[in-house]
Amino acid sequence: MRLEDVQRVAVLGAGNMGHGIAEVAALAGYDVALRDIEEAFVRDGYEQIEWSLGKLAEKDRIDDEEADAALDRVETFVDLGDALADADIVIEVVPEKMAIKKDVYDEVVEHAPEEAVFVTNTSSLSITELSEVTDRPERFCGMHFFNPPVRMQLVEVISGAHTDEETLELIEGLAEEMGKTPVRVRKDSPGFIVNRVLVPLMNEAAWIVESGDATIETVDSTTKYDVGLPMGSFELADQVGIDVGYHVLEYMHEMLGEAYRPCPLLSEKVENETLGKKTGSGFYDYEDGGAEIPTGEGDEDVRRRLLAVMANEVAGLIGNDVADAEAIDRAMQLGAGFPDGPAKLADDEGLDVLVETLDDLHEETDEERYRATDSLREAADAGGFHGSDGAAGGGDDDPLADYDTLSVTVEERIGHVEIDRPHRMNTISHELLAEFESAIDRLDADDEVRAILVTGAGDRAFSAGADFQSMAASGVDPLEGVELSRTGQRTFGKLEASDKPVVAGIDGYCLGGGMELATAADLRVASERSELGQPEHDLGLIPGWGGTQRLARIVGEGRAKEIIFTADRYDAETMYEYGFVNEVVENDALIDRAWELAEELAAGPPVAQKYTKRVIHAGRDDGEAGLEAESQAFGHAMNTDDLMEGITAFMSDEEPEFEGK
Repeated sequence: MRLEDVQRVAVLGAGNMGHGIAEVAALAGYDVALRDIEEAFVRDGYEQIEWSLGKLAEKDRIDDEEADAALDRVETFVDLGDALADADIVIEVVPEKMAIKKDVYDEVVEHAPEEAVFVTNTSSLSITELSEVTDRPERFCGMHFFNPPVRMQLVEVISGAHTDEETLELIEGLAEEMGKTPVRVRKDSPGFIVNRVLVPLMNEAAWIVESGDATIETVDSTTKYDVGLPMGSFELADQVGIDVGYHVLEYMHEMLGEAYRPCPLLSEKVENETLGKKTGSGFYDYEDGGAEIPTGEGDEDVRRRLLAVMANEVAGLIGNDVADAEAIDRAMQLGAGFPDGPAKLADDEGLDVLVETLDDLHEETDEERYRATDSLREAADAGGFHGSDGAAGGGDDDPLADYDTLSVTVEERIGHVEIDRPHRMNTISHELLAEFESAIDRLDADDEVRAILVTGAGDRAFSAGADFQSMAASGVDPLEGVELSRTGQRTFGKLEASDKPVVAGIDGYCLGGGMELATAADLRVASERSELGQPEHDLGLIPGWGGTQRLARIVGEGRAKEIIFTADRYDAETMYEYGFVNEVVENDALIDRAWELAEELAAGPPVAQKYTKRVIHAGRDDGEAGLEAESQAFGHAMNTDDLMEGITAFMSDEEPEFEGK
């Protein structure tokens, strides 16, 4: 079956994941059959879709017509035969128990069309074992969505032992049509990628507390603020449900052996049904404040121990050809919100150090979970998961590809810098600042580049500001804070001072440091759904990357004080009225209009553009100096080939072709 042949998707199971997947499929334009075993379950799932579509429309993620059209594509069923009629893809989303899923497929094969492809949404169960109870194991694979499917970008596409390549490519294409990022899991392995890394990490955190080596608060402070992960290990377990992780761990223990034996601390929580947020208490009490994780109480030994266990799992996945380091990092960033992938985190720490940590722990405890894999030792000898330079991108032959936080391309005389951290709302980290500065230096020095366009990956954020969590992981004292401010000022200052015209294409959140970045551009075009603001005062901070100076020059001192003092968020139309945004466009038109504007500027006279920017900047503080610079620049422009080209084109009513000479 080809992707263009897919018209109808049957989703079996209308619970949280099921109705979420059905909604995503309907938004992608597919007809959807949503089925569950009772009318009440199906009705509740349908109502949840209707509510979610309404919220998306309310937040301008889609318009009302798109919401109504998506809902019209969803049809509900209780009868399995009716639900499967004419289905091209069958996505099974029933409870995560092998016996239940097998029973479902026993019935599905009786009713499904002969050409239909079967997909199971599972976080850890064997794709191969499930496929073998069907009549089409070669057209059976895993499609692991993350909760909630409407918001989460990652889909793990998992091959069973019998799955053919055509099926995997079809389902990867389907995921992309749904607006998701598929990551291929090349081999059926318990936990696949994300859970294979996260669940042993949760288990190790529990073992650290069980052994008395640290407290829950110390482990979570270390995980969240020293390693820089989105949540503390125990906080995450409570959020997901301790039983959910525990049952995945049980399955991994059964399939992979003693290294995955669940910690008694987890078993005790499950037995007592204190499962986290959903039961009111777990590792934290949610009826009395919830998780309160202290800052500055991390422990170096705990940090290295957690990183070592995580690196060992990454090495196991690579060594067993389940996925490569780049895919693992991407999956963990998109599916678990890691600021950097675990392979990169391990490389930054030093694999030789982590191997030594595991060896010491294994010698001390004789526990199997601390036995370093051969793959980890080999990676350490090779200088890291990503090689001796620690970079996952391109090398010297592809100088614009060797960035981890940016995507930088040159096309049609436009240097396009895309902030590529959608899993973190394109927030700005130390690493991103360094890479951004490098990218601007390269583009500014490239004579083929005539304009620079800055955008953010995805449609949720241009940039939601500074990544305070990752910055906290490396520690910021007052002196380091001063240096951080200067670094941002210098970086964004280079963008502002570039001799090439700069366009910022703003889609979604443009807050804090993200707005300071946009302020350094020459022109700003924003989508209708964009929200802009300087919320630093809500954090007890001030804009520190040039925002107090540039914003006032653009909108005036009074408006700048209003924006900064109130710390409010402003819609794009208001910021247009304030003079910050040059143009507001429909959501779907943002990237095309930003490119169009950049192309217009790239076709302009480079010499005149360069001197215009320099003259405007020169006159900011001294009007007389600005006028003198203007006269000098005017005289220089009079002696250029571009002037003659412009005059000739004007006289002949043609478009000029400026060459910057």
